[in-house]
Amino acid sequence: MTSPSTTPSASEPESSEPDFEVAIIGAGFGGLGAAIELRRAGIDSFVILDKNSDIGGTWHANTYPGVAVDIPSVYYSFSYAAPRTWSRLFAPGGEVKSYADQLADTYRLRSHLRLNTRVNGASWDQHSHRWRIDTEHDSFTARFVIGAVGGLEVPRMPDIPGVDEFAGKVVHTARWDHDYDYHGKRIAVIGTGATALQLIPELAEQAAWLTVFQRTPIWVMPKPDFRIDRGVKQALDLVPGLRRLVRLGVMATFDAGVSTAGVFYRTTSPVIGLSGRMIKRWYGTQVRDPELRAKLTPDYALGCKRPSVSNRYLRAFTRSHVDLVTDPIEKITASAVVTGDGTEHEIDVLVCATGFKVMESGATPPFPIHGRDGIELGEFWQQHRFQAYQGVSVPGFPNFFLITGPYGFAAASYLAMIECTARHARRAITAAHDRGATAVEIRQQPHDRYWRKSLERHRQALWLNNDCESSNTYYINTHHDVAAIRPSTHFGMWWGNKHFPLDDYRYTGVHATRG
Repeated sequence: MTSPSTTPSASEPESSEPDFEVAIIGAGFGGLGAAIELRRAGIDSFVILDKNSDIGGTWHANTYPGVAVDIPSVYYSFSYAAPRTWSRLFAPGGEVKSYADQLADTYRLRSHLRLNTRVNGASWDQHSHRWRIDTEHDSFTARFVIGAVGGLEVPRMPDIPGVDEFAGKVVHTARWDHDYDYHGKRIAVIGTGATALQLIPELAEQAAWLTVFQRTPIWVMPKPDFRIDRGVKQALDLVPGLRRLVRLGVMATFDAGVSTAGVFYRTTSPVIGLSGRMIKRWYGTQVRDPELRAKLTPDYALGCKRPSVSNRYLRAFTRSHVDLVTDPIEKITASAVVTGDGTEHEIDVLVCATGFKVMESGATPPFPIHGRDGIELGEFWQQHRFQAYQGVSVPGFPNFFLITGPYGFAAASYLAMIECTARHARRAITAAHDRGATAVEIRQQPHDRYWRKSLERHRQALWLNNDCESSNTYYINTHHDVAAIRPSTHFGMWWGNKHFPLDDYRYTGVHATRG
């Protein structure tokens, strides 16, 4: 298949300069992190596109009650830029959004923004070594493109008969309606993932009756949250090396408890099993009713789905006006959710805490991207499985880099990953500049070597193990691959993106090949 925009017009000479050196698609932390790396490389000709009216990505879209990070903020931030506003160990969503604003102001990024601009597609012009980006408003060219559309971008609505016929209020957690009054309403929540875990205790404070429909229970751990007073923050900001030391400690804890444990499951499974039994004992202190506790307790291994932390979630179900329903939903009518046992649960509000489409057709990427010879990236991934070198580059797509690509995220902090993959993109772009090249493309052999290693490691890891069979985890896609996770430690992710051989890429000019 050939894109109609892969050939230049007769009035457009091959040597003409692009409108921008780099186009960044997405103004969340991925796009901001990529722009900062370009600044550091001395590249000022770039534009940041986003369909939303403001920056922040996930943290602009998700404003539901209780939204907060579920890892310590010292790790959910860039190592080179400490958050100025930080009131708790686990920062609330508003403070994370403020951190995005801080980055945009500190690194003078706002003049590069094009907000309220939806990208309709991008296509590579092999003749002039430029990308053409088509938006809802216009089209322009760029030498390089950095795709910084996050993994949590396209909301997933429940695929339930009758959901479109419900006559009451319907809201997805990523599109929260703050103008609606939820107090005193009969509210239903579909989903019990990491988002619902934060939202349900808040809704329990407002609803006259709250019904939670659970397909698969989630692992929940105690949340060691506390206020960060001024003295602690001043010490972290002023004592040389203290913040970095604390950050390294948190990183090492997550590396051992999340990344290493999951990747090397055949070795760590006894430790994971022991951790699960200890957490189940804690469940007993939160929910005394054994029947209710059994419904809330996972029967799959810890880590198969993203675990989270809360001191309120489990206890919310012990309240007299909160009902946990585990019978499958059969349909939704104009006024009720009907379960398989025939019960009609009358409701006023339907809350869809059903997450996002991750590594799925039409969502990753959310618009067509045509590379060399007109190959479309989404179709390529659907036909040949999701794959990318270091989670960043795909053969056949010169001058195109991903921030949250397949096999790029070593499970822990998204911002830590962004820092690594954005640095990778900067290294490749500056290497092309240093060589006088106008195109840089990952070679097939190193790409395939990285992909094979990822697949081999996943065969030994937690997620494809039988212990995850009942988890319904979104980590496993339709190809039965765990493409959302890089099977390595944080250190492996950092080292791989910082020290990959530059010769793993091929450098070419419009009229000549280099390297």
